[in-house]
Amino acid sequence: MLFSHKISPWKWIPSLYFAQGIPYVTVMTIAVIFYKRMEISNTDIALYTSWLYLPWVLKPLWSPFIDILKTKRWWIISMQILIGAGLAGVAFCIPVPFFFQATLAFFWLLAFASATHDIAADGFYMLALNSHEQSLYVGIRNTFYRIAMISGQGLLIMLAGVLEIHTENITLAWSVTFFILSGIFIMICLYHKHILPYPSEDKVSRNTYTVKTIWKEFLQTFISFFKKKEIVSGLFFMLTFRLSESQLLKLASPFMLDPKEAGGLGLTTGEVGLVYGTVGVLALTIGGIIGGIVASRQGLKFWLWPMTLAITLPNLVYVYLSYLQPNNLILINSAVAIEQFGYGFGFTAYMLYMISFANGKHKTAHYAICTAFMALGMMLPGMIAGWLQEMIGYKQFFIWVMICTLPAYLSVTFLKVDPQFGKK
Repeated sequence: MLFSHKISPWKWIPSLYFAQGIPYVTVMTIAVIFYKRMEISNTDIALYTSWLYLPWVLKPLWSPFIDILKTKRWWIISMQILIGAGLAGVAFCIPVPFFFQATLAFFWLLAFASATHDIAADGFYMLALNSHEQSLYVGIRNTFYRIAMISGQGLLIMLAGVLEIHTENITLAWSVTFFILSGIFIMICLYHKHILPYPSEDKVSRNTYTVKTIWKEFLQTFISFFKKKEIVSGLFFMLTFRLSESQLLKLASPFMLDPKEAGGLGLTTGEVGLVYGTVGVLALTIGGIIGGIVASRQGLKFWLWPMTLAITLPNLVYVYLSYLQPNNLILINSAVAIEQFGYGFGFTAYMLYMISFANGKHKTAHYAICTAFMALGMMLPGMIAGWLQEMIGYKQFFIWVMICTLPAYLSVTFLKVDPQFGKK
């Protein structure tokens, strides 16, 4: 296998996975805060934004076409153009009377374009790097993916908060915020058109395909995935490893924004952005980089259990915050920093396992199937999280989140990992 070394991975991996994270954080997190500020209920927010996971669940249905039609590089550039346009569409629709339905439609467009972009970007990553490089840079890609998420729910939310104060118009503030986000994404797209390398294996097949042969190839790809060894334990891991996070993610921001009388922390929009956009970014970056480095030295198997504990136990800080309801932003930032460091470190194991599981023939499509099961594991629990929280309150809800970490420990117990995977 040949690899392109003309362009340093440092020039494109950070920006590519930052770009992968932006549309995801937009439909999954920024939309949550936006709808909360527009006075949509927690039940509706969790239900409808969880449905937006569906494109990531269904993306294996069209992943074979991305393997066959055009190059991964072409798909990356094309989807980034579409995402930039979709973000502008959200901004245009915020002032209209039926904004909820209109913005949801554009969020659906963003979700499908983002899911397609994920397939191409992850396939491009595996084609452009060898096994050791994949392990070495997985911490970097995860870090910049999460930096995109934290930037979205941090810096951009801070911007929206500042605009809310200065314009005294929530609708206008959020419309301007989405226009700015659209401009940023289009600039990233132009950068990638110039800087992305041309891996020798990233080429269009010269074979002539018909609809019949394409579907035959798809079925063979899909069936071969379910014939993999350890398929049962692998799927159980993919579906349950993030069970607690799937529910925490939907209610973390509403919890911070809700007034104390409702069980929340009573923070402003800008303060919520500050919590995630400062200390959280630093903690996440350190956790992700350390996770990638240690995994590349001693392998995934050695670090699997420590990373599992790191991604689950820090969720306890939300139990603490819900009972104490502190006013001190330093204390709140410290709690979020602990959770974000643990997430950055622990999520490395999840990503490495999916890469390991997908290795072999059709690895791009198989990795897409892995991420589809990951999305399904986030979608289904997240749909009822808002309703459950409104039924039992934030205190009991975060205790429930901790109970939901138990299946993750069970899944890791039965998981078999190649001791050599990821090592030098």
